[in-house]
Amino acid sequence: MLNSSDPPVLHTRDARGVHVLTLNQPKSFNVLSETVLAELQRLLGEIGADADARALVIAAEGKAFCAGHDLKQMKANPQLDYYQRLFAQCSKMMLSIMKLPVPVIARVQGLATAAGCQLVAQCDLAVAASTARFGVNGIDVGLFCATPSVPLVRNLPAKQAMEMLLTGKFIDAPEALERGLINRVVLADQLDTAIEELLDAICAKPREAVAVGKQLFYQQREIGIEAAYQLAGQAMACNMMFDVAQEGVQAFIDKREPAWRRSRKD
Repeated sequence: MLNSSDPPVLHTRDARGVHVLTLNQPKSFNVLSETVLAELQRLLGEIGADADARALVIAAEGKAFCAGHDLKQMKANPQLDYYQRLFAQCSKMMLSIMKLPVPVIARVQGLATAAGCQLVAQCDLAVAASTARFGVNGIDVGLFCATPSVPLVRNLPAKQAMEMLLTGKFIDAPEALERGLINRVVLADQLDTAIEELLDAICAKPREAVAVGKQLFYQQREIGIEAAYQLAGQAMACNMMFDVAQEGVQAFIDKREPAWRRSRKD
């Protein structure tokens, strides 16, 4: 049973360099309180500084993945400057996920609502249990989910995102998959297996190429197509200068496995 001494976010790292951050306040549905946001920010900084990190999984304890902001905390501080600081703090944390040089996978075992749905949308990949549900239902309490809309509309077609934002209607995991919010839907007892399949594929690839690719992916999305092609071409040219790319291309020519792939199997 959890008590006040339990950390709000659990952090583990395995020998591969796979980090796991687990939201650890199931009784409060893992809301993103100021404390939780600060702890996530601190831990993301640690992971970003880990030169051997390969991936991050964001998971949660209990029935809910994340129920968004702590509304009780927000109601107790009815000042504009407080709300501005709170949403700036949350936005900074979300952007840190995007800027992390390794892929981030959301492991969604339950309800993800408002800023919790935002967290899923902000991750690079997401795997959900078939019983999970997703919503941006701040509108139900008179608060349009403006900050959650930022990654949501970058995952879903605009009209589908707007419908969720305007109605507060929840969608189930299969619909979230169809709309593009998540990558896979599995039975709850298969979540870890599905996550491991993605991690195995990611960890088999050169860390340098993955880092360059993730950075480019998000940069080019925010600019015009001509500038995007210019940026992408530069990224690929730089990537080709990496030893892993030179070896990989030579191995393809030689019809053999690249040395870095063989070394990971040993």
